[in-house]
Amino acid sequence: MADGAQGDVHMIEADVLLRGGKGGNGDPIMAHPPETDSDNTLQEWLKEIVNTNKGIKLDFKSLEAVRPSLELLEHVRQHLRRPVWINADILPGPNGNNAVVDAKGFLDTVTSFFPTVTLSLGWTTGWHPDKHNKGYDWMMVKEMAQICSTLSQPVTFPVRAALVRQSISELCWLMQQSDRYSLTVWTGKEDLYSVEDLLYIRENFDKSRVYYDILEPQNSEFKKAIGVE
Repeated sequence: MADGAQGDVHMIEADVLLRGGKGGNGDPIMAHPPETDSDNTLQEWLKEIVNTNKGIKLDFKSLEAVRPSLELLEHVRQHLRRPVWINADILPGPNGNNAVVDAKGFLDTVTSFFPTVTLSLGWTTGWHPDKHNKGYDWMMVKEMAQICSTLSQPVTFPVRAALVRQSISELCWLMQQSDRYSLTVWTGKEDLYSVEDLLYIRENFDKSRVYYDILEPQNSEFKKAIGVE
């Protein structure tokens, strides 16, 4: 956490679940499934974060964790100096599983606490090195558009870098549905993708509506390619 708080990133992400895992009724903690316990509680993390100039992204893996976490966030809201994004995978996506967070329950809870917060709404995905990986198809983007059509706040769609190039038409259409929408390009640790793929994304979308959450060495190579050191 300290590394992220002092580095040059703009936002720090936290995976949040309840101690004890799905169905757990413990404190909100910082852990990534399949882990169900951690020494890092969300309350302590938020206390640290308010002293930084970083935005925060809370990534929820279960609906049960959302309400108690937002209650904690509400206590520090006036001290936060940067944007807050609230993230969950609400639909199955390419090679993804059905372990999604219930969309209606998630959106109702978040908007009741923070009606203007940026929502980060994604798809569960998988990526396999030894086969052709299909991208986000029309059914996936149209279902997402339908869910988001009644919302009034900004929405960013986290999309997996290795799957975007084969989904340009579909994602361009999704972005055209509202000027409140943006993309957040992320990557899995084992994913194979090139800087050319990132440049292709940059060329095909409005640059001001695409955020990047990518790992090294591609992050540095991409910045170099576009003249940002």
